[in-house]
Amino acid sequence: MKELKLFILLFGVISICGLHAQIKTPPASPSCKVTQTVGLTEVTIEYSRPSKKGREIFSSNGLVPLGEKWRTGANKNTMITFADDVKVGGKEVKKGTYALFTSPGTNSWTVYLYNETSNWGLPKSWDVTKEVANFSVKPTVLPFSVETMMININDIKSSGANIELVWDNVMVKIPMEVDTDKAVDAAYDRMVAGPSPRDYYNLGAYYHETGRDLKKALEFVNLALADEAKFWMVRRKSMILADMGKYTDAISAAKESIKLAETAGNKDYVRMNQKAISEWSMKKGK
Repeated sequence: MKELKLFILLFGVISICGLHAQIKTPPASPSCKVTQTVGLTEVTIEYSRPSKKGREIFSSNGLVPLGEKWRTGANKNTMITFADDVKVGGKEVKKGTYALFTSPGTNSWTVYLYNETSNWGLPKSWDVTKEVANFSVKPTVLPFSVETMMININDIKSSGANIELVWDNVMVKIPMEVDTDKAVDAAYDRMVAGPSPRDYYNLGAYYHETGRDLKKALEFVNLALADEAKFWMVRRKSMILADMGKYTDAISAAKESIKLAETAGNKDYVRMNQKAISEWSMKKGK
């Protein structure tokens, strides 16, 4: 009887544990992530890598039928992310993340960038309005066979690169262009123009909050306010002045912040400034 009770107890424990335990096994098509900087633009490709396993791949009766749209990988969508605006296949593409689909052919492949990335494979209903880019590229027949599909970024120059898809005895190159000159010119313009009002404000806020140097904190905030007077910037100035013991000036700045906050419709800053003025008025009188 004891043995039976022990068996029932153990069986119950094993059953309960079995509900929560998960046995991990290697995926048939392991996931892969490729990140590459092209010029000044970061490009990231996330996909799953199927293997041939003795199967025929690109043919009318193959695993990937010719002339039909393909998820270009396995499992969930293959996704490509551009950190900046680029050109892909000669088409303008805004920065963002897109699903990569292809339609293989003997002499030509059609490449699609699709702005819906939540599908598991092909969309149930293809929506042409979600095609960000649609263009053709020529495949190359290789003198050897590649067992596991791979996507990489090669032929890298400061102005662009090729996104390479290789599987079986086929390689497809998808040309990508980046406007590095534009990015460099913009960086140069920012450098020549000097720090922005927000840069000065952030410096002032840092010097104030860390107690490093209140005089410099006030100097930086004043430089920010010279070009851009915002209620929260003037509020910072009032707090710096109060911490310096200049309560009359602090109250004057707080009143200015209230006016700007009322115009902006920010009641929280109106209340904060009013409370501060009340406190500083008491300290001023001492």
